[in-house]
Amino acid sequence: MTESWVNSAERIGVDLHLELSGPGGRRAALTRALREAVRGGRLAPGTRLPPYRSLAADLGVARNTVADAYAELVAEGWLTARQGSGTRVAERARPSRQAAGAGARAQAPARARGPRHDLRQGRPDASAFPRTAWAASYRRALQAAPSEAFGPGDPAGRRELREALAEYLARARGVRTAPDRIVICSGFAHALRLLFGRDAPGGPAGGGVLRGPLGVEAYGLGFHRDLLAAAGVRTVPLPLDEHGARVAALGRERAVLLTPAHQFPTGGPLRAERRAAVIDWARARGAVVLEDDYDGEFRYDRRPVGALQGLDPERVIHIGSVSKSLSPALRLGWMVLPERYVEPVLAVKGEREGWASVPDQLALADFVACGSYDRHVRRMRQRYRSRRDRLVAALAERAPHIGVTGIAAGLHAVLRLPSGTEQTVVEAAARRGIALDGLAAFRHPDSPASAGDGLVVGYAAPADHPYGAALEALCEVLSTA
Repeated sequence: MTESWVNSAERIGVDLHLELSGPGGRRAALTRALREAVRGGRLAPGTRLPPYRSLAADLGVARNTVADAYAELVAEGWLTARQGSGTRVAERARPSRQAAGAGARAQAPARARGPRHDLRQGRPDASAFPRTAWAASYRRALQAAPSEAFGPGDPAGRRELREALAEYLARARGVRTAPDRIVICSGFAHALRLLFGRDAPGGPAGGGVLRGPLGVEAYGLGFHRDLLAAAGVRTVPLPLDEHGARVAALGRERAVLLTPAHQFPTGGPLRAERRAAVIDWARARGAVVLEDDYDGEFRYDRRPVGALQGLDPERVIHIGSVSKSLSPALRLGWMVLPERYVEPVLAVKGEREGWASVPDQLALADFVACGSYDRHVRRMRQRYRSRRDRLVAALAERAPHIGVTGIAAGLHAVLRLPSGTEQTVVEAAARRGIALDGLAAFRHPDSPASAGDGLVVGYAAPADHPYGAALEALCEVLSTA
């Protein structure tokens, strides 16, 4: 009969699962089990084994049985024993070729190498994450956090973060709200799932908190359109021009999704009279405007454009995140909701916070409250402006026939190409190891009008050192476009 034993972590600080089976008594079974654990790679070279007394107590064998098994394996070269450092797996002990081969076959396929030059939109400079300031906020937040913070979470998110965001958004973005109107989520996509998720328990039958049809800009992220389609929401594209979405085209839609501070991806803010017009439409229709404030902090050559939500907090759902300003890895975002939507969204979210880490929420609250977030945004605003200026200067020198638009704000630019050349240029860039997107990739499939051929080039992602090489490679591709 096989016996499985797990030693006590309380006594020795490590866990070791062994199965004692086969002929020859306990010593032989223990020796075989340890040898197979080393041979198969379960016990890696350098692993410290439990002391004789602790392992003997867990296995229910005599101390000398463990000592003799260890001694035999030391003699065979599987283990080493040194005064003061205990018994360890020998460094020269390696898994057998057969076991190693089986392990290799079980591993996932190796990832393909990434692009040589990453100029994709929507990606901040990962090397610029403020590690020292974030670590300081994390330490302070954990030290100050009450014990209840480490229990089941509030579906609205931590109060500390909602208070910090209410102050920051009012000051920096012109948002009019209170902490009780803010619900923390893991980002914009999560917000859409909460608002439009199919069969959500807190919303109307057969749908989420909101229902379609939903007006959307003719150009936007296909991922968001796919998410909405999966929830059964029909999207209706709105034409675009140099002043943003033509909101006069709105009709019987129940809601509209806009990027009013900086239209994605074509660039430019929604014109003032159109901002007022879409609010008037929402009031008249009993509809709601979803404001995607995806990069509202980053503006360079224009006066700040306040949040659309400030015009009517009861007709606009303001959605933001730290994915562009700090890092998409943090998975932290927020919804600023009209009063009538707060309880339905919380009902959809459920009783326990399952999306945004509470320690991360507490750290962000401190990061915002102590001023580190403002300092980081200002620093990155200067860095990204410098990156943008280098892109524009390089194009003017090396590819002057290429127009550049949408550069007054944000983390990307649109490079205007001669008609009919977009796909050829995208393929040529890929051959040079440049990752970027063609403008057509963002067009709504039902949109009758095209914004023309172009490239959507992100200038934020590369670190400072490789950015020059990325621009050189891009200009070589564009010089023949």
